[in-house]
Amino acid sequence: MAAAPTLVARPAAGRLELAAAGAWTVAHARDLDGLVEETVRGAPAAQPLHIDMTTITALDTYGAWLIERLVRARPAGAATISGLPERYRALYDEIHGTEQDTAAPVPRTGPISAAIAHLGKATIQFGDDLADFAAMLGAIVISLGRVLARPAIFRLTPTMHHLDRVGWQAVPIMLLITFLIGCIIAQQGFFHFRKFGADAYVVDMVGILILREIGVLIIAIMMAGRSGSAYTAELGSMKMREEIDALRTMGRDPVDVLILPRIIALVIALPILTFLGSLAALYGGGLVAWLYGGMSPAIYVERLREAVSLTHFEVGMIKAPFMALVIGVVACAQGLAVKGSAESLGRETTRSVVKSIFLVIVLDGLFAIFFAAIDM
Repeated sequence: MAAAPTLVARPAAGRLELAAAGAWTVAHARDLDGLVEETVRGAPAAQPLHIDMTTITALDTYGAWLIERLVRARPAGAATISGLPERYRALYDEIHGTEQDTAAPVPRTGPISAAIAHLGKATIQFGDDLADFAAMLGAIVISLGRVLARPAIFRLTPTMHHLDRVGWQAVPIMLLITFLIGCIIAQQGFFHFRKFGADAYVVDMVGILILREIGVLIIAIMMAGRSGSAYTAELGSMKMREEIDALRTMGRDPVDVLILPRIIALVIALPILTFLGSLAALYGGGLVAWLYGGMSPAIYVERLREAVSLTHFEVGMIKAPFMALVIGVVACAQGLAVKGSAESLGRETTRSVVKSIFLVIVLDGLFAIFFAAIDM
């Protein structure tokens, strides 16, 4: 049986000298841990150290790590070893050369430097997002060109399936939300305009605001949260299960098979939902005008005809397909950006909704400036 390990301190001038003996193996792990802990705790950290290993009878990886721990507990160059039997030299050298590089300390930065660094990272991320959006939009345009050149390859059944999901199945919730929005706008309008005796102008506000801005904007935001997130989650799940890679292996373009039908369905559905939602909002405004504002339905309709022109309706409908395209492109791009974990899927789905809503609002603002410039 191998001799029990020992670690004895010997007197020496100006340094701590230790003599290691016996079997430094995992079989004596409890004894070795106690010896090393006692030595590390009892000696000053800055004191030079020398370990004599001449009388070591056995050494394995565990024992070599403990010897290396004693060496690394001292500053660089302050610890040395001697007398290590040649048969254990290669093992110890391997341990000694492992994990020598320490992580560089994180430099402390002030709040201004941290803010500048954050701004730089955000700028880079914005550039990457813009490049991903442009790449996805380009791939969709190319895929649409292939479909126009060869209509037989168009996937009609998946398109109708997605149109049912994002269009027909979304009608009830869209009508309910826009109806409530119309009621709220009309109620607030009567509450405040009545102070100035301008009840009739509430109808003008409700009609113009809903047809030009609020109707399409609310529907687009709802579609981003409802359908855009679903697109991202579906494509992300396919990416995680390597179904998209399987399509490429079979020679099929994922844009043709998965993305183009979804985009087309969204572009068709959103204008229809915008039209229905605007009608629901106007009806809600009329109901509040009758029950809360004391305005008869006939007067409400007549005032609406005077205040609202076809131009207001056209402005709202023109925006709808562009907003649908933005939502679809962002949702599909974020879905393909999923890396392979549930955390990544959740993160990209959240980003999809946030980016879609942000871009929809920005696009609405740009359209408002454009239509104001052309006096429309």
